[in-house]
Amino acid sequence: MTRALAPKKMRLLLLILSVLPIVSMAEPSKCFGTTSNGTLSSGVKLPQSGNNFVGYSLAARMAGRTYVHSEVREIILKAYQSLEIEQPSKVYKYAETGLENGGKFAPHKTHQNGLSVDFMTPVLNEDGESVHLPTNALNRLGYDIEFDSDNKFKKYSIDFDALAAHIVELHKHARKQGHDLWRVIFAPELQAKLYDTKYADYLRAHITFSKKRSWVRHDEHYHIDFSVACE
Repeated sequence: MTRALAPKKMRLLLLILSVLPIVSMAEPSKCFGTTSNGTLSSGVKLPQSGNNFVGYSLAARMAGRTYVHSEVREIILKAYQSLEIEQPSKVYKYAETGLENGGKFAPHKTHQNGLSVDFMTPVLNEDGESVHLPTNALNRLGYDIEFDSDNKFKKYSIDFDALAAHIVELHKHARKQGHDLWRVIFAPELQAKLYDTKYADYLRAHITFSKKRSWVRHDEHYHIDFSVACE
């Protein structure tokens, strides 16, 4: 004759059983095709915020525009964690990523297989403090912002040190996970400023910047394509 489980053990067993289906559903993402002609399965959302970063729009997140490949999500979050040590006074903001199942993602020409991510350009305020570039409906979630010839927009100036540090950490963590960065798209006329930072040698050795002018300027944001093996 079997003995009945004590209430406390029964509750523990039920809790374990309730978690198991969730764990089994958390499958790694798979990407298909290319960034400009591809799809994604089991895409995952980036979190809305962390200790040193935020998303560009809660509405866009709710609309399903912040999905990435699971490997890319891991790289991004680990890079932010490292930046808490490398650049403890800096804050960051990510922008458009892609859809849960990939595919065409207007108005972008890429972002189709979970490997493309836009990041808003880090900025300093008039007091030299790291702040978030404003992203709202009035400036098309930040994408309508244009920096002038002095690298300024209103009271904000581009923080090239923070930007360079971010790219370096993304590359380091991509390599740790067996991946890489395919390319970084940032306004060609602004790239020289990145080589005035202490990260210049690393950038020259490891990062491929697109030298062609894109259909949009890419000054208020920088686009990164991650290199992860796809089907």
